[in-house]
Amino acid sequence: MTYTVAVRELCEFTAKQGDLDLRFTPAPTALEGMAGHGVVAARRGKGYRAEVALSGSYQTLQVRGRADGYDPALQRIDEVKTFKGRLDRQPASHRHLHWAQAKVYGWLLCQHEQLAHIDVALVYFDIGSQKETVFSEHCTADELREHFEAQCQRFLAWAEQQVAHRTARDAALGALMFPFGGFRAGQRPLAEAVYKAATGGRCLLAQAPTGIGKTMGTLFPLLKAAPAQQLDKVFFLAAKTSGRQTALDALARLADSAPTLPLRVLELVARDKACEHPDKACHGESCPLAQGFYDRLPGARAAALQAARSGAASAEVARGTAEAAAPNAPAHHHHSVPLHQAQVRDAALAHRVCPYYLSQELARWADVVVGDYNYYFDFGGLLHGLTQANQWRAALLVDEAHNLVERGRKMYSAELRPDTLAAARTSPAASHHPVVKKALDKVRRCWVALDKAQAADYAVYDAFPEALQGALQQCGTTLSDHFADHPADLDVALQTFYFEAMHITRLAELLDSNSLVDIARPAPHASHLSRPGSAAAKPGSATVCIRNVVPAPYLQPRLAAAHTSTLFSATLQPARYYADLLGLPDQHVWVDVESPFESAQLHVQVARHISTRYADRHASLVPIADLMAQQFNARPGNYLAFFSSYEYLQQVADGFAQRHPHLPHWRQSRRMLEAEQRQFLERFTDTSEGIGFAVLGGAFAEGIDLPGRRLIGAFLATLGLPQVNPVNEQIRQRMQALFGEGYDYTYLYPGLQKVVQAAGRVIRTPSDEGVVHLMDDRFERAEVRMLLPGWWKVE
Repeated sequence: MTYTVAVRELCEFTAKQGDLDLRFTPAPTALEGMAGHGVVAARRGKGYRAEVALSGSYQTLQVRGRADGYDPALQRIDEVKTFKGRLDRQPASHRHLHWAQAKVYGWLLCQHEQLAHIDVALVYFDIGSQKETVFSEHCTADELREHFEAQCQRFLAWAEQQVAHRTARDAALGALMFPFGGFRAGQRPLAEAVYKAATGGRCLLAQAPTGIGKTMGTLFPLLKAAPAQQLDKVFFLAAKTSGRQTALDALARLADSAPTLPLRVLELVARDKACEHPDKACHGESCPLAQGFYDRLPGARAAALQAARSGAASAEVARGTAEAAAPNAPAHHHHSVPLHQAQVRDAALAHRVCPYYLSQELARWADVVVGDYNYYFDFGGLLHGLTQANQWRAALLVDEAHNLVERGRKMYSAELRPDTLAAARTSPAASHHPVVKKALDKVRRCWVALDKAQAADYAVYDAFPEALQGALQQCGTTLSDHFADHPADLDVALQTFYFEAMHITRLAELLDSNSLVDIARPAPHASHLSRPGSAAAKPGSATVCIRNVVPAPYLQPRLAAAHTSTLFSATLQPARYYADLLGLPDQHVWVDVESPFESAQLHVQVARHISTRYADRHASLVPIADLMAQQFNARPGNYLAFFSSYEYLQQVADGFAQRHPHLPHWRQSRRMLEAEQRQFLERFTDTSEGIGFAVLGGAFAEGIDLPGRRLIGAFLATLGLPQVNPVNEQIRQRMQALFGEGYDYTYLYPGLQKVVQAAGRVIRTPSDEGVVHLMDDRFERAEVRMLLPGWWKVE
């Protein structure tokens, strides 16, 4: 059995050396890079061949890739690298890596064309000046073959272990049994749908009730399908920490049920949670864990896997057994290997490397990676980038996929904030470098002129303002040059503005009908975009935004890059709404898993005498408080009460405390820390009684599990409809133009999704019983009832 590796991946593994150096140096965007490669190729002669597909082998290793270009007349192969700034600032380690790649391609081409020698060239193309700098070496085929074989030998120990691991993994997955005595009701049809989608290479949208075990019901069948479908990776993508933990728990249960299963499970966490030295910059001169990172990486990489395998990370890493045994090869595993944050951290610190970047390196060797949506779907998503570079056959599991609509919108939206520009203009760089100050001032002038010309406090534009876009692009070039000339200067304010400016100009280049361009002045005493209204705001105080409304064009190619994908949630109704907004392929499969719960388990009542419309809020306070007290007195226990805002929550809670002081209650507060959230949930026990007041769509409205007596009911004092404001009204108009259902796509569907999610906290197991009070007369409407679960019997 052979192991296939891309040229880039091979050299990334074998030729990186020295420090981890993430000092900010401007880099071309992917589009700029592609354009630069095109310019270089267009300048060559007629016989020039661009994007030459090449492959070769060494023992059991198959190496493949695409050389940037080959000129038969000159007998020269080109490795093209686009850049910004000054080439003389390029670290020697980067040049070393580029030569390694170029010479591997050189040998593959010599072998393919039967050449005895060839010129190998590094072509550096300056995006700003459009000039080329060429470094060339004349190499014999024998020299290049020796270089190629040296790289392969360094990689081969890992490749052979990976082949052995893959063989053992696939054999074990073939024999894997479901870890419980049997499937729960509803779990089997979900598992069957996931398995069929995987075997057919399809995209599945699966709505399945809460409480049936969706995580195991999706992971198990996908792992079972992996051997036959030759899946390299399974990516479990979650919106929240709780979703990641549920997946890790399910994978741990699988490991416990099959002790000989050699499955490498990696948890990816956010950088701010993994950083050991948040007060230091990410380069060797500042952070000790960045210094010599690539020199110590082989040992740390091996140790992480070995330590996790043994279940005694700290002790084994400290002894250095993995590094001593095989500093460039992973241990061969005979049972499940969890690479959770704690294991990776132990191995990293023992080998004095950064835990966050060690975990990213380990993603190449993991079978299952559990992480946030952004690791795959964001512009620079690590997992998507690795999948493309290595041509992996990857499978996606997207947990609580209803969240991907809003998360996707945020990923592909951008803002220019006046306070960010103001901070940049008063930064040390602007004070000491007139060219920087001049570029920032030009952006400011365009911004002020645009603001002055706008009559209303909130306005939507047909295109991104041309003058401002030009000023931002020129400023971006100036700042790029400045950062390249002063790599050691850490000017946070200037970098923050630069990133905002580059992000919005990038989106401006991709602008289409799926996004809005709007400019909003701040409301008095507030800066929230949804509340414009201050005619007295100073010119230049407006926020400029490219607001993505439909993330489908960005998500679609990422879904297409996977062999199979399953997006699942308890609330994906109506399916066409999610298919439209998430960019699901036309041939995707839809499954609506029948609920295992009986309508007798959940008593659903509509409070027809209550209106929670904004104009009726004050009149609703007493009826809501009294209804909650009446239900509690009739059946004491634990309840959750959901409201549309913190303000509304506080008003009802204050009234409830005054009218019913003997009834225990506790409240969600703004910006709760994780520890405070845990304390809130810890009050729900099998013996406690009281009402927890929470905000709909917040931390306690989904992703929490309070079975049995821990939660026996919920009150919903809202339809969850987004606020009617200028922004949402513009979204409604755009949705109407795109899909013909503006109100439903903007207000009704997102609102009722939150309601059903929150109510789903009540019935978690087949033995649970509870009550849900829908406190608004609009729950009587037919179009609203259609969006409630079919098994509910609403009274």
